[in-house]
Amino acid sequence: MTQPKKDDVKSALVVSAHSADFVWRAGGAIAKHTQAGYAVHIVCLSFGERGESAKLWRKGNMTEEIVKASRREEAMAAAEILGATVEFFDMGDYPLRADKESLFRLADVYRRVQPHFVLTHSLKDPYNYDHPMATHLAQEARIIAQAEGYKPGETIVGAPPVYCFEPHQPEQCDWKPDVLLDITDVWDKKYQAIQCMAGQEHLWEYYTRVAQQRGVQAKRNVGITSTKNIVYGEGYQSLFPRVTEDLA
Repeated sequence: MTQPKKDDVKSALVVSAHSADFVWRAGGAIAKHTQAGYAVHIVCLSFGERGESAKLWRKGNMTEEIVKASRREEAMAAAEILGATVEFFDMGDYPLRADKESLFRLADVYRRVQPHFVLTHSLKDPYNYDHPMATHLAQEARIIAQAEGYKPGETIVGAPPVYCFEPHQPEQCDWKPDVLLDITDVWDKKYQAIQCMAGQEHLWEYYTRVAQQRGVQAKRNVGITSTKNIVYGEGYQSLFPRVTEDLA
């Protein structure tokens, strides 16, 4: 098979508040698109060292630096399984806060990656304020990366669609999926990546059930008589209208 030229390779950007979020919520999409030839890049804004690493802290004799190192190792292993690249901003968590430097840094990632689509968190999450903070940062950085006056002479970003992946309790987050992605053929990869998240083993089974539920819903939406075998799925909520010439 002829390999695509570098300029022809499509790309995607995933903005993850914490170093495990991209695995639970978008691991299937990442694996599916890297398998299709996309270059997928993940930005982890923090390691989730304070609020999402309870199992590590309970071991005792822990420091933030030790926890961060463990979380980095887990995320890098998961990204490798999914076929993506990953970088870490180390902005802290609980709370995650962004300054102008971090915002510009993410805008620079947009410019570098030139994503064809973006995945990030829901707009609301009353259980974890770091998540919508990441979403707003991802959106604002996208706007800056589109601006001709930001670092004039660089190639600006177009208008990549932004999809919000599923929060832990969607009903409480005003999140309603309008896209159901079939990840059946890459589920094994996603589950391998999930198993890298040793610090949050209690979530492995939960996100397996979520994937199965979305798979059932996807199957129902393509028609129960369809021969397409959908077992696992992921849900996404789009932020912008889809522009098309064909509604089929």
